[in-house]
Amino acid sequence: MSMKGVTLRGLEVFEALAGSGSVAKAALRTGLSQPAVSQQMRNLESALNIELMDHSRRPMRLTPAGKTFLARAERALGELRQAQSEMTVMDLAHVRSLSIGIIDDFDDNITPRLATILADSLKDCSFRMITASSHDLVEAVSERRLQLAVSAVTGNLPDGIREYPLARDPFVAVVPRDAGMTTGSLFSPGSPPLLRYDSEQLISAQTEAELERQHLTPPKRFEIGSHLALMAMVARSIGWAMTTPLGYMRAMRFHGEIEAIPLPFTTFARQISLITSQEWDGDVPRDIAATMRRLMKSQVIDPATSELPFLTGELRILES
Repeated sequence: MSMKGVTLRGLEVFEALAGSGSVAKAALRTGLSQPAVSQQMRNLESALNIELMDHSRRPMRLTPAGKTFLARAERALGELRQAQSEMTVMDLAHVRSLSIGIIDDFDDNITPRLATILADSLKDCSFRMITASSHDLVEAVSERRLQLAVSAVTGNLPDGIREYPLARDPFVAVVPRDAGMTTGSLFSPGSPPLLRYDSEQLISAQTEAELERQHLTPPKRFEIGSHLALMAMVARSIGWAMTTPLGYMRAMRFHGEIEAIPLPFTTFARQISLITSQEWDGDVPRDIAATMRRLMKSQVIDPATSELPFLTGELRILES
């Protein structure tokens, strides 16, 4: 039997599908769209030249061959995950206190993993982790209320702040999946309204600045402070939004009703960075930044570029 065509993503999809019997639930678990889940499953069965799932049943069931293969696949995935976990272990035994803030973009996937990794690495340490907006996190680090923060940055950081670049997060359009909207029709007369983030948010300032550069003045009808509420409105075909792949992947529950497409002008992006005060600079922020890059690549960037190939090369890790 040839193993050509058997991919890690295909094995992860198979594991998720075997556990749920539902393409929709497997899509939520893996961060892929439902069509992408189905395609990954077809690719795996084609590569193995055997049917692993009984696709005629709802919920789907494992075939006898699928049960055998699942046991092997789970062991292989377990070894890979254990290896990844061991790679992220940091030597923080000497740290006596650590306070870190993270933007809420990572609440669903990266923040829980980072919290457990740090907790496992810290010994006899006072540990504090909070979630807040980018504005609040930068201010907290500047005022020394936090030692570290993972935040979106604009390039205009206060004096005394050290920055460790993590990722480039380009802006995209998120539109209702069945509305027939294309890149070229986003700002056309009669197109659905642009749903904006609340004007107090950093992402709003970035999108409004880009619209001004492009000499675009869509009407201001909606300003929404909650990202998931904004995505829910797109899913209900109330309008469309300018956000980033991190925001799109965070809204996995709506992926059956929304889709991401390129914007009609030169790609612009926000940068995600780890920031710290200069007096706290050293091995600890460098190690945490390296861990964040690994988590972002495996949990967000790889799944996003798999689902949205047009992001390849645009959504990427930034080395220090």
